[in-house]
Amino acid sequence: MKRIGLFGGSFDPPHRAHVALAASALVQLALAEVRWIPAGQPWQKTRTVTPAQHREAMVRLAIDGEPRFVLDRIELDRAGPSYTLDTVRALQAREPGAEWVLLIGADQYAGLHTWQDWRELLARVTLAVANRPGLHPAPHAEVLRHPHRVVPLAMLDISSTEIRARVARGAPIDDLVPPAVARYIDLHTLYREGNAR
Repeated sequence: MKRIGLFGGSFDPPHRAHVALAASALVQLALAEVRWIPAGQPWQKTRTVTPAQHREAMVRLAIDGEPRFVLDRIELDRAGPSYTLDTVRALQAREPGAEWVLLIGADQYAGLHTWQDWRELLARVTLAVANRPGLHPAPHAEVLRHPHRVVPLAMLDISSTEIRARVARGAPIDDLVPPAVARYIDLHTLYREGNAR
């Protein structure tokens, strides 16, 4: 059975920790590929996200050179909020012979009980939870009571929020994002003060 990692997020922007996590997952979880899925309309984000065409382009640049990293537009092409369960259902219908491993962060795991139909989601996937260095928020007791598999993964301590803040104040980000992503951000003046893009 083909094992496929699902790696969703706003990727605003994608950074070195995302790439390192996906590369680690390929090896540790014996995945055939990691499917990168930029969110169309992230339902849990309170801020305005960068337009989808920029986030898609940055993911393409970040994953270039690793043939087992595949960008999937499934959420960008679907109208309405991007619910993970809808994505998993659609992918399982499209590729019924695959086993799906959902890569999420420890903060997402802690809030999983707020996700749309999370019980069905847990029944459909194996969770691989990435822990940043430091404290790990505990998952909700209701989630822990529900049968599911969890595979722990390590993650670098880099955040997209930090990157956007550094760009806004004119600080360098070369150590945080792949070079092609840094060039794209500069070329399109993303994340600058007063720039809504």
